[in-house]
Formats: sequence, C-alpha cells, structure tokens
Amino acid sequence: MIKAFFVDFYGTVVHEDGEIIKKIVQIIFDTGNVENKGEIDSFWWNDFQSMFLGSYGERFETQRALEKRSLEHTLEKFGSSADADMLSNMMFEQWIKPPIFEESRAFFENSPLPVYIVSNIDTSDILKAIEYHSLKPSGVFTSEDARAYKPRCEIFNLALKETGLKPDEVIHIGDSLSSDVKGASAVNIRALWLNRFGKAVPDGVDSITILTEAFDRVKDITSNKPDREKG
Repeated sequence: MIKAFFVDFYGTVVHEDGEIIKKIVQIIFDTGNVENKGEIDSFWWNDFQSMFLGSYGERFETQRALEKRSLEHTLEKFGSSADADMLSNMMFEQWIKPPIFEESRAFFENSPLPVYIVSNIDTSDILKAIEYHSLKPSGVFTSEDARAYKPRCEIFNLALKETGLKPDEVIHIGDSLSSDVKGASAVNIRALWLNRFGKAVPDGVDSITILTEAFDRVKDITSNKPDREKG
C-alpha cells in the first residue's frame, strides 16, 4: 500500500536555476577570454560534477560551497574579471526565491497522501524557498541532512528511517532520471519521472507530465494490487 510521496524540489516543484546560469555564463563570456559560451557552460558543469560526485560522508560539502568553488575555477579558467561572490549570490537568490510550477500548489494542497520533500540542496535554502511559497510538506530531507547527494542511497534511507516508511510504501517523484529515478530505484522505491518537456521515455521508466498526475497513478497501483490469497 502506498502511504506517502517523496518529491524532489528543484525542477519538480519549482523551476531550476537554468535562466540564472545563462545570465552568469553571459557575464563570464563578456568579461573573460573565450570565443564560445558553450565552453564556459561545459567546463563549469563538469567541474561542479566532479566535486559533487565525490562529496559524501566525511568529504561532504554543501551546494553553496561546491557552486562557489566551481565558479571560481571557471572564472580563472576563462580569465574573467567578474566577481565570484556577486555571481554566487545571483544563483543563491534563485534558490531561495525560485518560480513555482503552476500545478505545484494544487499538488501539495490536494494530495491524498503525505508529501515529503527529498532534495539535493542545503537545508536553510530550501526552507526559505518553502516558506516563500507557503508550502506545507509533511517533512523535508536534504543532502545536507544526509551528507550525501542523490543518486546515492543515504538521503533516501534517511527519509525512510525518519518517516518510518518501507520502500514499497512510497512513490518518489522527480525530474531527473539520474538522480531521482536511479537513486530511488536503487533502494527499491517506486519512481515516477516527471517529464514536463516531452522527452523520449526510456524503457522501464514510469513517467508523468505534471505533478498532479501522480494522484491517478496511486489509484491505478492500488486498484491493480492483487487480492491476498485465501487459505
């Protein structure tokens, strides 16, 4: 029996920081020494990812620390005179006041099950974002709490432990195949991929196009559950 939703936050409930990243890349391009903006984006992402994937346990670092350092590396790489603190603050402001997707409020207000947020973000930032949009989740679990990032299992296991739920009692919803679907599936939690933009759905992946479709999916799972054998 499904008893709760685990839900990713950025890219799922609220918008990602893609627009801010474009603005930051443009600033680095305008103040640096590079011919192609794509080189900036690629280097920045790869540098961040290399640190991100190695950040867990005793080596864990917050998103703010990782983003700030990867920005500093990018400015140095492309000889940009832009200020790392200013650019970092642009990104952090997006994190605490992100635009919200249209149906997200209805999802929280009308969900037939408790909704727990499970997010790769720093705790103080997501709490500010949740307050900014007056959302009322049943609980919040962050990478900072777990000292590990999705798709590693620590954050999912923490959420299960704190809620007292079993993997087969939860559906996890998220917009990332690598972080959300892969991470949840690794601990035997059923995953729904939130595919807002009509991308091709990989074989074996269950997808929805808006958050509130998850309500019907729970009904389908419940109605298709076989009866217990009678002895």
